Amino acid sequence: MKINDVFSLAFNTVKANKLRTGITVAIIAFGIMALVGINTAIDAMKQKFTESFSAMGANGFIIHYKEYQVHMGGRRDEVTQEKKGQRKQKKSNVGKPITKQQAEEFKEMADFPAKIGLSFPGSNDAVISLGNKKTTPTVRIYGGDENYPELNGYTIAAGRDLSTLDIKSGRNVCIIGSDIANKFFGSNPEKPIEKIIKVNNIPYRIIGVLDSKGSTFGRSWDNMMLTSYNNVRQFFNSNSNASFTIAVKVKDVKFLDNAIGESEGIFRPIRKLATTEDDNFVIDKSDSIVEMLMRNLNFITWSAFIIGLITLFGAAVGLMNIMLVSVTERTKEIGLVKAIGGRQKNVRRQFLFESIIISLLGAVFGIILGVIVGNGFSLVLNTGFVMPYFWLFSGIIICFLVGLLAGLYPAYKASRLNPIEALRYE
Repeated sequence: MKINDVFSLAFNTVKANKLRTGITVAIIAFGIMALVGINTAIDAMKQKFTESFSAMGANGFIIHYKEYQVHMGGRRDEVTQEKKGQRKQKKSNVGKPITKQQAEEFKEMADFPAKIGLSFPGSNDAVISLGNKKTTPTVRIYGGDENYPELNGYTIAAGRDLSTLDIKSGRNVCIIGSDIANKFFGSNPEKPIEKIIKVNNIPYRIIGVLDSKGSTFGRSWDNMMLTSYNNVRQFFNSNSNASFTIAVKVKDVKFLDNAIGESEGIFRPIRKLATTEDDNFVIDKSDSIVEMLMRNLNFITWSAFIIGLITLFGAAVGLMNIMLVSVTERTKEIGLVKAIGGRQKNVRRQFLFESIIISLLGAVFGIILGVIVGNGFSLVLNTGFVMPYFWLFSGIIICFLVGLLAGLYPAYKASRLNPIEALRYE
């Protein structure tokens, strides 16, 4: 009997037992769906996070006074920097936020070709109102300078950027995100310009509207307002421990390392550090935060892989059990095949092919469901269509191995049946 004939016989047998095949395929499909679906969603998260936090590109870096700790919600917290070097550190120089004077002095002294922006944290729960309309207390207030939009991935859709006079005087002018503009003024970005809104009951004149930047993990980057850092210090953050952040963007990535070295050399004296002391500030490349999150996501990826394998192990046990039941039910059929000249290898191949066909059918349905489920999550994140090719091929290979291993013992048992006893089996 040729392999094609054995395969055809196995396929027809699988097709004839629709209920049994359907149940087994469903078990395997759910395991693959979990594996492919979770990893498709993770790929979508990686894509969105990379887009959101690589706004400065590969040619930018940030200077801040504590290390960032990235959370899955896209939030960045600052945690105390651990000193790993052998230098001694004066207690008077540890834990000092970057002050306004230090940040402005750095910006003034930095003479290498780069754009430098200063920012200061504001409120995360502000309320903006206009007449009878008002927002929920979820608007984020950012304090920055004229370079803040560009260095943080925003573009001005209408109006103008902050001016030197706006920053120095700290007057009540603002640039609003597209969510705020759409809520109060509609889709025309020109309409809000020169209008007066109230932020926590403080009047502000709108001088600009930002283009939409999208959202990450359900958090909109457009539900925000930008004003000068001096204004934020006056009205939204009087915390003496709050620190300035300095963003630097060079023209080309080949100048990045030199700019980092020069920035460190400029900022150490500003921070009053002796040559024997460690830095009491941190310099992060713009893609380092993304890399930090990727490491966290890799843990979830492997967790999903283990969950999928456990599910597929259960499916393999179920498939083996069904194939053993099939051997018992088809004892006479096996005896007849062997009585008319069928060899042991033909019987083994038939049962192995049946097991592999069922397993691969589960892989196909599981992959389709997994891609649909995973891209449903990508729609929530507003990212493009994600096709996790590695996990697609991995799912097929894993299911092939599952079918092969699950069918080995039943195939061996079927091939060892005595044809005479099989024909007399009731």
